[in-house]
Amino acid sequence: MEKYKFELGEQFKLKAGFKPAGDQIKAISELVDGIKRGVNPQTLMGVTGSGKTFTIANVIQQVQKPTLVLAHNKTLAAQLFNEFKAFFPENRVEYFVSFYDYYQPESYIPASDQYIEKDSQINEYIERMRLSATASLMSRQDVIIIASVSCIYGLGNPDNFTGLGFEIEVGQKVSRKEIQLKLIEAQYARNDIELLSGRYRVKGDTIDLVPGYDRDIIRIEFFGDNVEKIFLIDKASGEKLDELKHYFLFPARHFVVPEEKTKKTIELIRAELATRLPELGMIEAHRLKQRTNYDLELLENLGFCKGIENYSRHFDGRSEGDKPFCLLDYFKNNFLIVVDESHQTLPQFNGMYKGDRKRKETLVEYGFRLPSARDNRPLKFNEFEKYLDKEDVIFVSATPDKYERENSKKIVEQIIRPTGLIDPVIEIHGTQGQMQHTLDEIDRIIKRGERVLVTTLTKKLAEEVSDFFASKKIKSRYLHSEIKTLERTELLRQLREGKFDVLVGINLLREGIDLPEVGLIAIFDADKEGFLRDQKSLIQIIGRAARNSASRVILYADRETKSMKGAIEETERRRKIQMEYNKKHNITPKTIIKPIEAAKVLITDTKHIPMSEKKRLVPQLEVEMKEAADKLNFELAIALRDKIAKLKQELSKK
Repeated sequence: MEKYKFELGEQFKLKAGFKPAGDQIKAISELVDGIKRGVNPQTLMGVTGSGKTFTIANVIQQVQKPTLVLAHNKTLAAQLFNEFKAFFPENRVEYFVSFYDYYQPESYIPASDQYIEKDSQINEYIERMRLSATASLMSRQDVIIIASVSCIYGLGNPDNFTGLGFEIEVGQKVSRKEIQLKLIEAQYARNDIELLSGRYRVKGDTIDLVPGYDRDIIRIEFFGDNVEKIFLIDKASGEKLDELKHYFLFPARHFVVPEEKTKKTIELIRAELATRLPELGMIEAHRLKQRTNYDLELLENLGFCKGIENYSRHFDGRSEGDKPFCLLDYFKNNFLIVVDESHQTLPQFNGMYKGDRKRKETLVEYGFRLPSARDNRPLKFNEFEKYLDKEDVIFVSATPDKYERENSKKIVEQIIRPTGLIDPVIEIHGTQGQMQHTLDEIDRIIKRGERVLVTTLTKKLAEEVSDFFASKKIKSRYLHSEIKTLERTELLRQLREGKFDVLVGINLLREGIDLPEVGLIAIFDADKEGFLRDQKSLIQIIGRAARNSASRVILYADRETKSMKGAIEETERRRKIQMEYNKKHNITPKTIIKPIEAAKVLITDTKHIPMSEKKRLVPQLEVEMKEAADKLNFELAIALRDKIAKLKQELSKK
């Protein structure tokens, strides 16, 4: 594994078994030319399946700039991460999304006098990837980070993150005690029994540590007060992977502060507390004093406390109202920002601040937090826009919205697909008898060896439809918003693989899901005007079928709405351009052949499985559990055992 050694001369090297084709050639040329001439921002308006990600990858290689790719949800971010890693195997492609599998923010409801303490479940794997992203930015140039809206939330001062890192070199004169003190200041915890990310242990003349952003062990061997050797050790096997001459270690957390700053910060917090207490009632003042003094005691003794980010304004030396540091501040100047599915991503970024502010105001008003906690927040949209104004920006969408159209200095169209695939045929079918009609269509598609997507307007209906299909012996699943981040990607992989044939969902099936095996998309309630059935949404849903030459889309509706009419007309416009191009160049459309990756995670959640399907699934999982045990893969066998127990428990309640 590549280590961080402040090597700043790396170049982006695009690796692909194919070259730009169709409209990609023109789009790449125009976007690169726009960046070189300072035309900013630009919009790539590319139809689904036209290879927009490959176009952007080519732009990155040509402009050679560190790149931030923004996505509006974790599923899309995970897909983009895998695609860019495949395109740039020799460079640093990183993943930065919220590290919470579950998150209940701290809040207070005055009407019922109910205080809800912050409760969360952190995904250690994703936390490690977040730290890896910032460590890469601090030490390299060839970095591509795929990020969600999490990137505009407060992250801690990048100067502290770099400043509390330190380099270890063979031959360096430094004692074990000095190294330990540096590790403690960088928020590494000593644990001589269990060595996990962000921990270290000491045995004789050796210090073993696992960086917060890695899984392997760094072993530092001393001879007296000199570093004699540095090894990279495989944590699982204990095997020496490499002998290093030097290693730069970054902190184990993003919120780290030098000791001298912590002392000053404690004074500032105490001063703010003294000012705030007279402004509150007796109960609120007592509450705030008790909570804040407890945090101050932890800061004085440990240099850290739960909820330390609420004091970030004082730690950073910011004034009231100043924007917090975030991931974008870890980039050096002159980088590229790509906003994928911008019609969805930009509105989401725009809405983050107001929701957070309202909750914080209540906490401050009732004495749960100091007023400075308000400045532990996401960026306001106008603050985010300043980055867009300063850096090179490309908005990417099949359906650019008003913001992109009004602000873009150039819009580049990408309608012709390299494969010659054209937009799908759209059919309209009445709602009378739609379930039987859908069943007949599903049967036809399954016999062709392909898959089906069904979209509904509500979660309840999606569950009912999925259960109905399962009762008809159709293997179906529902893509729950509650399913963990990494498990969502695995569920889509299983659909491609044929573990089940029909996936039912709501708006989770619109953007960024690449499923060439899908031969039919059925859209229920297509005539219900609204957010999920407006023109942009319909075009995006229809686009999911554009990776298969024989795929179709059925709109179940009793009338043709304005949105339906617009979506059908735009699809027909594109089909005409695509068919004329194919005829002119004698191209026969071909379904995309895309390899299916091996499973990376086990889906432990069972909410997405219809009840009747669960009964059939238990024997299958029992066979898989036995096979895993026979192969001595006890970790997988235990996970399967727990999943079987959970399924049986759910079945016993019915």
